[in-house]
Amino acid sequence: MKQFAVIGAGRFGASVAKTLSEQGCDVILIDNNAERLRALDDLVTQAIELDATDEKALAAAGIAEVDAVVLALGRRMEESILITMLLKEMGIKQVIVKATSEAHYKILTRIGADRIVFPEREMGVKVANSLINPTILDYIEVAPGYNIIETRPPEDIVGKSLEESKARSRYGVDIIALKRMKPVLDAAGDSRLEEEVTIVPHAHEVINENDTIIVIGREDLLAEFRR
Repeated sequence: MKQFAVIGAGRFGASVAKTLSEQGCDVILIDNNAERLRALDDLVTQAIELDATDEKALAAAGIAEVDAVVLALGRRMEESILITMLLKEMGIKQVIVKATSEAHYKILTRIGADRIVFPEREMGVKVANSLINPTILDYIEVAPGYNIIETRPPEDIVGKSLEESKARSRYGVDIIALKRMKPVLDAAGDSRLEEEVTIVPHAHEVINENDTIIVIGREDLLAEFRR
């Protein structure tokens, strides 16, 4: 079972923690506000009140054992930067940090945050789903229960044409686009790789291991397709 820690129990942090818990993950939720934690205590594995700038307190909470930490501290930029540095020094495998401005983003990039998100652009649910399913590169909910995902192709369809993959008849989903890197020559005659996107690819198009596929379907059928 995957284990995650979420630091910050505001709207964004609560959304990430709730979604991870609903997907069956162990979640440690950390905040220095006892009232916020009480409201979410039943939704997570552990709700711990502590100062996340205290390295010893973080270690005692078991932070070093989790698969990833989501740092969601709202507009407390200085604390966010300090805690990011502490987490990286502690050897956390993946540190995902909420940024509040372009300046904040640049600093987080320089100190080694593995992923930086702007909540206005990326909802907590989307972040959580990408943590649970690392092969999913992007995720959009188009209607209740129906999603579009950008993902690596499952092993059992690699080397097959779209027709042979039987995505629709076997899984009930549709592959609506393919992305792949193609070598091209620039103006100087040098070779470089450029992304090629094929919308509504032909049935005889073969799916390669390094392709990215864009798939639409019901959420439960998409999950079955990725297994």
